[in-house]
Amino acid sequence: MTDYPSLHLLIGGEQVSGGGRATEDVLNPATGDALAALPHASKDDLDRALNNAEQGFRDWRRTSADKRAAILTKAAGLIKERAGDIAQALTREQGKPVGEAKGETIYAAMLLEFYAGECKRLYGRTLVRPEGSRVEIQYHPVGPVAGFAPWNFPTLNVMRKIGGALAAGCSTIVKPSEETPASGIAIVQALLDAGVQGNVVQCVFGVPSDVSEHLLASPIIRKLTFTGSTPVGKHLAKLAADDLKVTTMELGGHGPVLVFNDSDIDKTLDTMVSNKFRNAGQVCVSPTRFLVEEDVFDKFRDGFVERTAKVKVGNGWEDGVQMGPMANARGVDGIQKKIGNAVDKGGKLLTGGERIGNQGYFHQPTVLSEVPIDADIMNEEPFGPVAILNPMAGEDAMIEEANRLPYGLAAYAWTEDPARRRRLAAEVEAGMLAINTGGVSAVDAPFGGVKWSGYGSEDGREGVMACMVPKAVHEG
Repeated sequence: MTDYPSLHLLIGGEQVSGGGRATEDVLNPATGDALAALPHASKDDLDRALNNAEQGFRDWRRTSADKRAAILTKAAGLIKERAGDIAQALTREQGKPVGEAKGETIYAAMLLEFYAGECKRLYGRTLVRPEGSRVEIQYHPVGPVAGFAPWNFPTLNVMRKIGGALAAGCSTIVKPSEETPASGIAIVQALLDAGVQGNVVQCVFGVPSDVSEHLLASPIIRKLTFTGSTPVGKHLAKLAADDLKVTTMELGGHGPVLVFNDSDIDKTLDTMVSNKFRNAGQVCVSPTRFLVEEDVFDKFRDGFVERTAKVKVGNGWEDGVQMGPMANARGVDGIQKKIGNAVDKGGKLLTGGERIGNQGYFHQPTVLSEVPIDADIMNEEPFGPVAILNPMAGEDAMIEEANRLPYGLAAYAWTEDPARRRRLAAEVEAGMLAINTGGVSAVDAPFGGVKWSGYGSEDGREGVMACMVPKAVHEG
């Protein structure tokens, strides 16, 4: 087992720690023990990072597409080489099984490889005009980007904050979660080691509200990209609006799963049960509300409970573990409160529902059924290992319930009817819809939501273009 690394800021390419800076402990969610002390950036540190980003943007945007692509490709290779060590640190600070942690890190590298290719595909276009006239549409990098990443996917989310921006020609300041800092530091360090200038990609930590308010108050930052809860996203959007900064918001969800009576129930269960408890349900696109046609509800419910009871929970280092601890104590407390409220409202607790042990933040995989819509868990994102199974009368009722909430990130549907699949694609309000599959993420496809789940996209071509602005050049 690799030792947990020392922690530091990365400002101007330098590792910064000590010097009387405030610190906080990073905890191991499997034990509750402290792993290391994380330094916080001072106001002077943040000002220095801002000034670096301003100069870094001037230099990086002039770097040729070929060179940017080569550097980012090299960084992706370094991340793959280091994936084993990065995964071990990730599991220690976040809790997920080490195999999942390594897979996440490899996926982050694959995303960077895709972004590297996009460096050479930032095409404009020429409009049709009479001879002697010309109108060209160009795309230019928006400017220095501030990215705030959460703790649930600490390598992938950091890459989503900086990869597209770097491909576009922007400089970046990223603040990974203070709960999972080593993962983010490792991603940024790989970019620096590959040849990205120290003033082009920087990594800071601190009290989240202090860091965000300081960075967003600066006119140097021209774009904000954030992944996290809807309330925090709304607050940051207001701060960004004061300076009319461009924003990308990937916020909360409450993923509906529409299961129709013509679907392959066993295949649906085999796919969606493991999907539900991946990362202990701490996934913004997690399937949460299973809306099941009445005539197959009993079979689906019994199969779901049977499979859930077999999910192996334990320390992410242990062989065969399918679900690690939740990442923090507040997550366990929040899930317990929502389960209690659902039962009080008349919902049925079919399995799970309890904390596990008295060390760390372990919680049983849990299944609730027939939960009324006025229960808190039917209206607030669970963000934990809880599935809700409710019988539904048919397609219209299922679509209505899927669209009832103000969230619209990911949705899922299982049906063999081609016409119904087309209707669902048109009518379900979500930024991503998976039909007869559990996957909604691919490096070449946009990732984002609608309504209270945010706006703008990461990943795919859209993730790069979100860091660029169009300019129309008219020549007579």
